[in-house]
Amino acid sequence: MDRRRFIQRAGAAAAGSLVFPYILPTGRLFASSGGGGVAQHVVFVLFAGGVRQQESILQRYLADSQNDPNEGNVMYNMFDGAPPVEKIVYGTGLGGISPIPSILGQSLASQGTVFREMRAASTGHYGGLNSLLQGTTAATQGLQQKPINPTLFEYLRRHMGVAASKTWFVGNSIGGGVPLLNHSIHPNYGARYGANFFAPNVTFGPLGDQYLGDAKVYHPEDQLPPVYEMQQFLNNSFERVVNTATGIGNTPEEKQDIKAFMVEMFNKTANGTIAHPPVNDSGDLSTVGYACEVLKWFRPTLTVVNLSGVDGCHSSFTGYLGALHRADHAVGHLWNFIQTQVPEMTGNTTIIAVPECGRNGEPNAILDQNDWVSFDHSDANALRVFGMMAGAGVEAGLMVGNEDNPIGLVTDLVPTVAELLGFKQDVLGAGLIAPGSMSLFDRI
Repeated sequence: MDRRRFIQRAGAAAAGSLVFPYILPTGRLFASSGGGGVAQHVVFVLFAGGVRQQESILQRYLADSQNDPNEGNVMYNMFDGAPPVEKIVYGTGLGGISPIPSILGQSLASQGTVFREMRAASTGHYGGLNSLLQGTTAATQGLQQKPINPTLFEYLRRHMGVAASKTWFVGNSIGGGVPLLNHSIHPNYGARYGANFFAPNVTFGPLGDQYLGDAKVYHPEDQLPPVYEMQQFLNNSFERVVNTATGIGNTPEEKQDIKAFMVEMFNKTANGTIAHPPVNDSGDLSTVGYACEVLKWFRPTLTVVNLSGVDGCHSSFTGYLGALHRADHAVGHLWNFIQTQVPEMTGNTTIIAVPECGRNGEPNAILDQNDWVSFDHSDANALRVFGMMAGAGVEAGLMVGNEDNPIGLVTDLVPTVAELLGFKQDVLGAGLIAPGSMSLFDRI
């Protein structure tokens, strides 16, 4: 897609009344009883797609999967540990032979706290993501349905009065029900407290090209139908999104700000200047690049970023290792960008990364291009996950838990973020998170 076409689209966006999906009203209805938080911003990475403990936090590389003695750390932005020295397949270049250089001079583990063994609530992706964002086990949560209980976004916006434009969910797709997770259907919360959902790889990808490819600069009074068609795509065309009849809106000032952001993204995409990681060859890395742009423009109180590239492990263990390495690269870039490019967030931001579920201990029958076995997610090993957080309010260099003594549940993340931002008592008082869930700070 050439620059001229993107500039034309940007003009159309400026002329029309374009808004993002789920731009919601602001306004604080209830005073928080949670007390002051220790962070002003939280960036929560759903390190999703099903991540085996063995190749991530345990740094076993091929040793616990392919009957091969090679061990090593492929996630050195997040964890300390030496990389593998043989059979390198996870980097760039032909066959993945060139590992991506580390971005961070000091790993996030050494900058923060790592929970070596936590427990997921579900072995499935959608249930796992719901658990991270609702703080519940989601046992009765159906696929392709809005969350039943309030999400982290709704707790934040209702009890802290945070504006819609300060609460973002950056998804890497519109499949798998991901766009449904920006708010629940709970009668006491719901759409009016939800987050802005943005799937940049759709808006600026082939589907966006399909809807916006013939755009030009339209007169805002005489030629509105094409503009409305683009607006429908940007707001409501995601096939699996359930439209909410009431409560969707934004202040006029926020709408103008978001329109300006959209124009800027069209221009930066056309010019190749989006803040992508140094290596940008996958959907997850592109997603993080646009997430960086959201952070720089809006400086949100809460930003949730969804990654899922490692889900290829169902049929390609080689591809899974590469996706795991790139996801680490993405997280390192995200944290470095905050420290170096967003001064308003430097020193007062906490980053958190937790998988939604793990992967099986035993392989399936599929062999990949290296004749390596692949792994699904359905057994007890798929309930094993790690958690890490660094930045404001987090103790540096602390590791807790092990396989014999797991500490932490994925449902703990809602009260953990709430404690960081100062509304934990509101979350606990609502009585809607899973029994036994608590802030990870209380578990230490």
